[in-house]
Parts: sequence; structure tokens; C-alpha cells
Amino acid sequence: MTTGGIQTRVSIHGVIFDFDGVIADTETLHLHAYQETVVRVDLSLTREAYYERYLGYDDIGVFTTLASDQGVTLEPYQLAQLVTVKGQQLAALRGAQDVLFPGAAECIRRLASTTTLGIASGALHAEIDEILTEGKLSQYFSVVVGADDVERTKPAPDAYQTAVRVVAGTAAPDWRRYVAIEDSPWGLEAARAAGLRRIGITNSYPAATLSDAEIVVGSLSEVDHRLLEILSDE
Repeated sequence: MTTGGIQTRVSIHGVIFDFDGVIADTETLHLHAYQETVVRVDLSLTREAYYERYLGYDDIGVFTTLASDQGVTLEPYQLAQLVTVKGQQLAALRGAQDVLFPGAAECIRRLASTTTLGIASGALHAEIDEILTEGKLSQYFSVVVGADDVERTKPAPDAYQTAVRVVAGTAAPDWRRYVAIEDSPWGLEAARAAGLRRIGITNSYPAATLSDAEIVVGSLSEVDHRLLEILSDE
């Protein structure tokens, strides 16, 4: 940026990661868990529909939107049961396998050496914590914001706003000093609405669909301090 004719650099103060599809390779597992669950209430969910319409929602959003789209009314108790069953299905599918994307742990450790990190996700907080603990990554994050920690989930900006405020230690941070890393159009929309800089990653969608990203990468292996400097200098 330029101030009074003098070129100054706005440094990046923190990086906020999405979780599923960015750190954890779990989107397919979520899909299968949804598919196994929704048949209980006479709903169906194809892979194509999930990635085209529903991936950006949290569990409640998926079930309520899917039901509405297919003309099915869900009672509150049914919705609560579906969320519980889906969580059980996901845990069974995941088992004890390592679900971290290649290069994810290395990227997190690399950035954490000089940058404050957080997570803003549409996944449930407990699901995120479990995977981070298994991967010995919990200590690198100053805050984890899950779908159950905010009133509105993505594409609303609430999760990113909450995470940045905690990382920054103020209710009115300089949003442009924080970077979001996202794999979906809905997540990038949320980050843009929050005022964050944005890196898109092509783990779930092709680069052409990540138009809200300022930089698009193929994996977290490409994300380092030099890439953050490019954003900070723009």
C-alpha cells in the first residue's frame, strides 16, 4: 500500500484455515455418512448434488435444505436424531485412519513458527478437535471455531469473524491482515464477507470455481511465508 508517496507493507497477522477439504481429507467421508443417514427419513443424496449444492452447509443445513428440496418435513426431534446418527456414521467410517491431506501438518508447523493460526469450519467442534489431537496439531491453533460455536454458519461470515477476533485479541481487528484458506465457493464467500484475504485450494473444486480467491494453490505444500507476503504486498 502507499501512504504519502511512501511504499509500506501491510503484514499478515494470522491465518485462518477451513478444516474439511483443507486440512482433513474428509469430504467424501461426510458424503457417505450423509447418504447412510438420510435414507432413514426417505431422502436421497447423490455425489453430484452434494458437491454442487450442499457441501457448504453444516449438518443441520444439509438436512434441512435437502428435506426442503425434496418436499419432506422434518420435525425437530428427527433433525436432532439425524445429526447424532450422521456423527456416528462419520466416526465409524473414519475409524483410526489418518485423514490429513499430504503436506497439511508440515504447512501448519511451518506457518505456526511465525504466524498465529486458527480454524473456522462448518464441521462440529468435537470432530475437529479429535482429528487435530490424533495428528498432534492442536497446540498450533489459538482458536477453533466449529459450526456449533456460531449462530450462522458459512456462507455467513460469523465463523471467520469469531476466529479472527480471538486471534487478534480485539473486537475490531484489521480484517485485511488475516488470511483465510478455503476449498469451496461458499467458504470463500464467507471469508470475503468477513473482509479477509483469501487463498483457494483445489482439493474439492477446480480453480475456475474459486473466483473469490485472490490466490489459488493445488495443495497446502505451496502455502508458505512467501505466499503470505504476496498477499500482504497487494
